[in-house]
Amino acid sequence: MNAVIFRKNSISSWKGQQFIAYYDQEKNVVLGKRKLGETKWITKITPYKGNAADAHRSISLITDGDGYLHVSWDHHGNALNYAVSTAPGSLELGPESAMTGKKETNVTYPEFYTLAGGNLLFLYRDGSSGNGNLMLNRYDLKSKRWTQVQDGFIDGEGKRNAYWQMTTDARGTIHVSWVWRESPDVASNHDMCYARSADGGRTWEKSTGEKYQLPITEATAEYAAKIPQQSELINQTSMFADAEGHPFIATYWREKGETVPQYHVVYKDSTWKTINLGFRKTPFSLSGVGTKSIPVSRPQILAWKEKNKLAMALIFRDQERGEKASVAINRDLGQNNWQVKDLTTGTVGSWEPSYDTELWKNKGILALYIQKVVQLDLEGKASVDPTPVQVLEYQFNNKEDHTKKK
Repeated sequence: MNAVIFRKNSISSWKGQQFIAYYDQEKNVVLGKRKLGETKWITKITPYKGNAADAHRSISLITDGDGYLHVSWDHHGNALNYAVSTAPGSLELGPESAMTGKKETNVTYPEFYTLAGGNLLFLYRDGSSGNGNLMLNRYDLKSKRWTQVQDGFIDGEGKRNAYWQMTTDARGTIHVSWVWRESPDVASNHDMCYARSADGGRTWEKSTGEKYQLPITEATAEYAAKIPQQSELINQTSMFADAEGHPFIATYWREKGETVPQYHVVYKDSTWKTINLGFRKTPFSLSGVGTKSIPVSRPQILAWKEKNKLAMALIFRDQERGEKASVAINRDLGQNNWQVKDLTTGTVGSWEPSYDTELWKNKGILALYIQKVVQLDLEGKASVDPTPVQVLEYQFNNKEDHTKKK
């Protein structure tokens, strides 16, 4: 629950402060904060709890432009849980409240994103696996109110649902990509689709500028990569957009005729292109329902300019490397040359990477949520002792990358 890929966010910064959220061993929602650059954390146990038997039910948080903390937690097809801090920078949460009051009774995968001017976006799935629609709300800083921008703008037509990943770029454009899933069986994931919005999510277009007629369906979607079912394609990974608005999507799948699923990056330059990182050696198979125990994590993707070349980093965890937090770095996207190194010395178990998106945007510092966790198939319960929650800082530069734990 604490270390799943779809936490947006596990950590978030605002004006020199960094905030964190996690469940403790008593299932309490815990909030914490520190001054950036310091290692002392102030933590507070909130009045709220989560169902620790279900790894879908993670905590997501963000700060708006005024410094109020917005928190959503404990969702898997149930009513919205949402609260806001009582003051800017405060760890004290107010009472639970609705957002818009529309379609908030069957919520899964809550995610926050920031927009220019301190406004926020909130995404979630309304419905169930294989039969759900993507909802989009927008928070206006001046009025301090949420409005529903889209009601199912990606529509599974009652036959499938979209598992998405989203990002916003420096220009304020929203980028969303997704795989389709035909049923609750993970193996029915297929294809990679794309859409973007330059007006806060009201209207959407393809990468070519062609306008979408909403809702987007399987027949009308733009396909960044065609990937068949039964390809070990995972759902809900990550995406990133560089300063020029080019989208990058990170995921893994097994190519036709191969036995080993490999990490891939799908990105748009003049056309859609796919990079197969190709460094994995061990086969595995995805099938069945519920949360899976998988030997690799879903990856996070970052990109930046370095010496007039486009550099890229993929953050992941793999059993092959002793289940450590690892990074694959390519200093020149024109060359498929990936250098892989470990960021931790010990195992992080079934950890998946999440990071402080605001700190990366503002400072170019990667701050990862680190915790050793265990995941069993089908929401199985593992009997383990509590483990430490840490923040690992990592900076990329031309001479020597370096790591700090907070």
